[in-house]
Amino acid sequence: MIQPPKKLQERRTIVQHKYIIIYMILINLITFFTYGADKQKARKNKWRIPENTLILLALSGGSIGAYLAMQTFRHKTQKIKFKIGIPIIILLHAALLVRFILFYS
Repeated sequence: MIQPPKKLQERRTIVQHKYIIIYMILINLITFFTYGADKQKARKNKWRIPENTLILLALSGGSIGAYLAMQTFRHKTQKIKFKIGIPIIILLHAALLVRFILFYS
């Protein structure tokens, strides 16, 4: 099989990393503001965002945004699912990041 030139392979890797970084920033911002919106809704006794949606956002890459929102808005900090689950998801994401860096470097 013919391999593309090394410079082209490196360029593809850089572009892929760029998209991953953009995705991670966006999903963390979305997660942070979604947690904040849910806290506001809780204060006003309005329709709430389901907990499974909040967890799914964290699992989708927004774990840092979820954790920061929990601390900033004092939201979901007493629920075990969040109190323990979000730090576990952060550790999972950290392990995946290390694996990704080692695999692609």
